Amino acid sequence: MQYTTQMDAARKGIITTQMDAVAAKESILPETLCDLIATGKVIIPSNKNHANLKAQGVGQGLRTKINVNLGISKDCCDVERELEKVRLALDLQAEAIMDLSCFGKTQAFRRKLVAMSPAMIGTVPIYDAVGFYEKDLKDLSVDEIFEVVERHCEDGVDFLTIHAGLNRSTAEKINRRERITNIVSRGGSLMFTWMQMNDRENPFYEHYDRLLDICEAYDVSLSLGDGCRPGCLHDSTDACQVEELITLGELTKRAWGKNVQVMIEGPGHMALNEISGNMMLEKRLCHGAPFYVLGPVVTDVAPGYDHITSAIGGAIAASSGADFLCYVTPAEHLRLPDLEDMKEGIIATRIAAHAADIAKGIPGARQWDDAMARARAALDWKKMLELAMDPEKPKRYRESSIPENEDSCTMCGKMCAVRNMNRALEGKDIQLND
Repeated sequence: MQYTTQMDAARKGIITTQMDAVAAKESILPETLCDLIATGKVIIPSNKNHANLKAQGVGQGLRTKINVNLGISKDCCDVERELEKVRLALDLQAEAIMDLSCFGKTQAFRRKLVAMSPAMIGTVPIYDAVGFYEKDLKDLSVDEIFEVVERHCEDGVDFLTIHAGLNRSTAEKINRRERITNIVSRGGSLMFTWMQMNDRENPFYEHYDRLLDICEAYDVSLSLGDGCRPGCLHDSTDACQVEELITLGELTKRAWGKNVQVMIEGPGHMALNEISGNMMLEKRLCHGAPFYVLGPVVTDVAPGYDHITSAIGGAIAASSGADFLCYVTPAEHLRLPDLEDMKEGIIATRIAAHAADIAKGIPGARQWDDAMARARAALDWKKMLELAMDPEKPKRYRESSIPENEDSCTMCGKMCAVRNMNRALEGKDIQLND
């Protein structure tokens, strides 16, 4: 039986090779996964042209996935440097990489990225359109915008961030200037500006069916962008954000009508006490579609440490229903991240995702922690390092301060509680002063 997309296959009861692979990774039955995809609660972004993709599932009941942003900008256009970042992201087990390139002819980099990456690849086509046509934003035609979308799909991109929910109605609320930071989404600001300068509706909203036809042809998933995501605590959960979310829920149903898989992008900056409510709101208004969040960043006053503010928010968001976390680095709001910034951001986001998976009861999540606990109880330092999320850093710390007794560390030495409890329970003598 023929099918066009993973959702189409699921609705026909076909278990695809991608579904089998994801079910095995997630320790669930392929039939259960198939049902979740059929109802839009799980997606498997998998472009037909991404030959070496190792399929991942995003959504209800699955491990929380993480995404890494990278790409070429006018100020930092070293392709090899960005490819180094790709390799690092893959080494650190990121499930997705978004190419946010916004300068020059980006297709060569995008094709290299797709060819070398078994991780899911996402892009934001509107970033690419200005450079591709070497035109001012105002002068881009609707056809030219959609030609760039199709070019990205042809190149093998698995999901596209499209800011289709920021229509003229929502834009009017932005024009009232009740926000402190207005629009902080790069893609959202580009669409808002195009609408303002041309006095026209958002082409992705007005010609949404055209977009769906392209996505269906390549089995590309839509990541419906949050053009009105809050850029500071003051702006969170306001009328702009909520109205756009309602529109995204309507667009989700239209996408499902053409068997196009959808996830929804979300905030942004947000106070701790608003996060769980926002997760519930998205799941309700967007009919259970997977939720992809940036952070949320839970305070505005920690530049240089936003990988921490984001990880705090990400853990709460994912434990409350978010399915996909976009990493944030210490360089957020300050510069393009370097390799060390990337590593800090990836590990912080993986910690948040794993902590949430424990809270959600995801199969296998707690077992990892239990294995570490047993290694610590046995003072098995070799095993502890093997089980560490990032073995390199704890190994470096351990080697930098050698204890007198190998079974302890220089924090407690012979007063190590674990060491002494083991000896006491085994009936052995404990000498602290010799």
